[in-house]
Amino acid sequence: MTQYLPPNLLALFAPRDPIPYLPPPDKLVSEKKRTPYRGLAQYLSYFEDPKDKPPPVKVETKSERIERKVSRLTSQLVIQNFCWNPNNNPEATSDPYKTLFVSRISYDTSEAKLRREFETYGPLKKVCMVKDKAENPRGYAFLEFERERDMHAAYKHADGRKIDGRRVLVDVERGRTVKGWLPRRLGGGLGDTRRARAPGGISRRDKDRYDDYKKHNRENSYRNDRRHDSRSDSISRDRRHQGFRMR
Repeated sequence: MTQYLPPNLLALFAPRDPIPYLPPPDKLVSEKKRTPYRGLAQYLSYFEDPKDKPPPVKVETKSERIERKVSRLTSQLVIQNFCWNPNNNPEATSDPYKTLFVSRISYDTSEAKLRREFETYGPLKKVCMVKDKAENPRGYAFLEFERERDMHAAYKHADGRKIDGRRVLVDVERGRTVKGWLPRRLGGGLGDTRRARAPGGISRRDKDRYDDYKKHNRENSYRNDRRHDSRSDSISRDRRHQGFRMR
């Protein structure tokens, strides 16, 4: 087909001149003379003398650290168990069988408030709120009643009572009344509650959260209803006003 093209178009298809030959700038890799392989004997003098090598640094692993910590705490626990004697506590109440243990107390609750709350079950002889060295409350206390039946009434009815926004846990004093009893810090205790949790039941903390959730929903529903009623009233007033103007 190109033979039928005019000369001006045939010039566009004319081949170019051949590429000029240039000599290679360097020898080929196969033609170069390579350096022969040598041994390491001449470098042995630069190696470190095994006698001057420092001992390896031993790094404690996670399992070794946990084992060391458990061993240390176990030895401390044995010593504390040997030295623990609740009968030699000068700050304890006089009669352990009239004493009620109260835990999960709010840090904002005072001894006077605690006394007022539990005097509904009977007169109190002594209130011992446990504090740390900085005089900050630890969240539990011992209440000594004047009568043992009042202590039993408080033990029966005060468990789960809400004081300053927190539900307290009550129990009898077990340190001086139960042989071999140990507090939780010494490996004893009853756990998070004195009662066994029912299968499939919710904990007291979850129940508190559920109560707060229902209260929050009720407040939001009440505000939404008020807002809807006020909006409906304003729409009705606007419609009545427009009807009067059309008349």
